Amino acid sequence: MILLKCTTSNCQHNIKDHCNAGIIGISDKGVCDSRIKRAGGALEQTFAELEASEEFLSDAPNIVQCNAFCIYQKDNRCSASSILVADHMLRTRCMTQIKPKKKV
Repeated sequence: MILLKCTTSNCQHNIKDHCNAGIIGISDKGVCDSRIKRAGGALEQTFAELEASEEFLSDAPNIVQCNAFCIYQKDNRCSASSILVADHMLRTRCMTQIKPKKKV
């Protein structure tokens, strides 16, 4: 994994669009299972981002476990060179997911 960007507005692991979770879990529907809501909500996340130093932000987690029907899913791991996770309607989802085309 070269780059993981997470723009969710209320997650314990997200600081300045960087995910600090050791392992990211993406469900078979493309939903981020690793997301943990902050106790203080989005306001607490804003304060955490103001206090965070760029030096301490990690690039990406070591492993992105993925069960989604996606061209990047290989042996239940994401093989994409970059991934975007973002808020989508009711859930936080992997926006990089591309479903394989059906063979005719």
